[in-house]
Amino acid sequence: MTAPTTPRPAGPDLAGRSALVTGAAGGIGSACALRLAAAGADVRATDRDAAGLEELVVRARGLPGSVTPHVLDLTDLDAAEQAAAGADILVNNAGLQLVRPIEEFPPEVFHTVLTVMLEAPFRLIRGALPHMYRQGWGRIVNVSSVHGLRASAYKSAYVTAKHGLEGLSKTAALEGAPHGVTSNCVNPGYVRTPLVERQIADQAAAHGIDESKVLTEVLLKDSAVKRLIEPEEVAEAVAYLCGPHASFVTGTSLTLDGGWTAH
Repeated sequence: MTAPTTPRPAGPDLAGRSALVTGAAGGIGSACALRLAAAGADVRATDRDAAGLEELVVRARGLPGSVTPHVLDLTDLDAAEQAAAGADILVNNAGLQLVRPIEEFPPEVFHTVLTVMLEAPFRLIRGALPHMYRQGWGRIVNVSSVHGLRASAYKSAYVTAKHGLEGLSKTAALEGAPHGVTSNCVNPGYVRTPLVERQIADQAAAHGIDESKVLTEVLLKDSAVKRLIEPEEVAEAVAYLCGPHASFVTGTSLTLDGGWTAH
């Protein structure tokens, strides 16, 4: 089974809207940046990976909107908050992963994961809201995960961050509603990204199985649809939530998990 791999201009018209996408140098982030630009938005793409951002700019040539690179380390929380000022659309996507049992999980990595994946989104939202409130319109989309709704062993930091992001998103939805601002989560299962590919060895070690069995016996074990979801499929859900027809959708989690949570 295959999935779409190129951004499609059909869908929401975001011409004249500005967007900020974090973690945009690859994976879900780059797919979101391209999809929003295809809908006409002017996208500020942020990441630590300057080379990846430049590649993204090349891929965005010819789209109705634009993609502008902005190198940003989300552990610099003040810089993160400042970067979000003036954005009509905010897509909190950046993330990192480490697979270890709790008793072996490095505390400094736990701290970094929560800084990048929970505290930075808070600061980004905080930076974006004044402009959104002034104009009476805004879209916040938090790329969460099925792990924002379910836990898995050996992912204490990631699961904690995603569960926290769900709560932050709902709070922003309640506060933003009187101002025309929506806030939602998108919750994919395992996505075909470098972040997932890099955890294969760690998953094999943690579960005591061969790397060749990780996909079927761990990653897709609870999914009714036995494939990885593509970044472009996640980007379509993000684009929908940013459009005018999603104005009544707020405080929710749009689950793209292949049936995982149907169990």
